[in-house]
Amino acid sequence: MPNRIHRLVTHSMATRNALSSCLGWSSITSLARSTTATAHNFHSSASTTQSSSSSSKDSDDGTPQLTHTDPETGKASMVSVTDKAPTHRTALAVSSIWLPGVAFDLLKRNGHKKGDVLTVAQIAGIQAAKQTSNLIPLCHPLLLTHVSVDLKLVEDETSSPTVGGRSQEGGGLRGGRVDIESRVACMGNTGVEMEALTGATVAALTVFDMCKAVGKDMVIGEVKVMEKTGGKSGTYKHNQQGSERQGRGI
Repeated sequence: MPNRIHRLVTHSMATRNALSSCLGWSSITSLARSTTATAHNFHSSASTTQSSSSSSKDSDDGTPQLTHTDPETGKASMVSVTDKAPTHRTALAVSSIWLPGVAFDLLKRNGHKKGDVLTVAQIAGIQAAKQTSNLIPLCHPLLLTHVSVDLKLVEDETSSPTVGGRSQEGGGLRGGRVDIESRVACMGNTGVEMEALTGATVAALTVFDMCKAVGKDMVIGEVKVMEKTGGKSGTYKHNQQGSERQGRGI
């Protein structure tokens, strides 16, 4: 074993002497230092680029920026949620549609020629929530685990005898509204607010479509997210102050 070590040391010294005689030992040392510096600079540059890329969605002054558009070019893109952890997400959205007297009276009695308005609107809202990514260009396709759409008739005791600023169609019967709630849930990388909003909105549109033959003077309004849970931003609840819906349920 000592002889083997001696041969290795002798070979190493011979190699060093040969390189020194050709290039000079100072040249070899300088080359090594240059290579090390280049590698260090490359690593620093890569780290800076990565850091800049990861924070590119934040403005220099810390103000919020739209996530679906490039702040420099304005080009639209679907946000990447690849690195976001899946969590249980829910959303509740609401909408309302105000109807004139005759249309609302027929709705109460289920007397519309097109059939059961509330049931058809409920199914339409559920179907729409599942199709949201096909309707809203930059929404992610999601595997929804729950969708419910509920509609309630309300005799609007606070409303005037007009809807939308015009006299009601249909002989002075008191009008009313349909309050709609759309609840959606999933286990995913992004929220379901848009799915809940789509369900609530399409349900209201369906009521409009089925009732327009007897009262086109309808108004759809108060479409909003009331609550969402899950994800990085946690729980959100809409500020109810000044926006309580009033009236007597039927």
